[in-house]
Amino acid sequence: MSRVGKEPVAIPPKVEVKQIGDKIEVKGPLGVLHTPIYSGIEMKVEDNLVKFSRVKEEKEIIALHGLVRALFNNCIKGVTLGWEKNLEIFGVGYRAQKKGNSLVMSLGYSHEVVFPEPQGIKIEVTDQLKIKIQGIDRQLVGQVAANIRSLKMPEPYKGKGIKYNTETIRRKAGKTGKK
Repeated sequence: MSRVGKEPVAIPPKVEVKQIGDKIEVKGPLGVLHTPIYSGIEMKVEDNLVKFSRVKEEKEIIALHGLVRALFNNCIKGVTLGWEKNLEIFGVGYRAQKKGNSLVMSLGYSHEVVFPEPQGIKIEVTDQLKIKIQGIDRQLVGQVAANIRSLKMPEPYKGKGIKYNTETIRRKAGKTGKK
């Protein structure tokens, strides 16, 4: 049996869970999220605990068992606490600022890079070199952070670019002169 899939998920207070066809709807204080539930997997709600079980023991359903439970758990955490990613900018003259619903960044190009804030995501610039991305959908928060990071990936020689706050950049030694 799947180690992840067999663990029950606790439903916190002020959170409602219901299955609508092949989707699970999770309503909480921060919003509403939907996650898929695949055929061959059943959801049972008992005493504020949600348990997922397999109907058949096919290879594909076994693989999806843990996935469904993990996606549902991400929805529960998202509607109660929310998700957050932090980015840091390194480089001389590199900076970010918020203008309306857009993130405007100077990243060493001849022009400023404008990144519009997607629906359901809140982008904050705590100081000119730190960006905080918040939202209830974990996948969307991670994708927006990856898209912003891809605008100027950190390079290995001086470390200039945008990186996650937990990321460490492996530095390379530069060219050394011939003797």
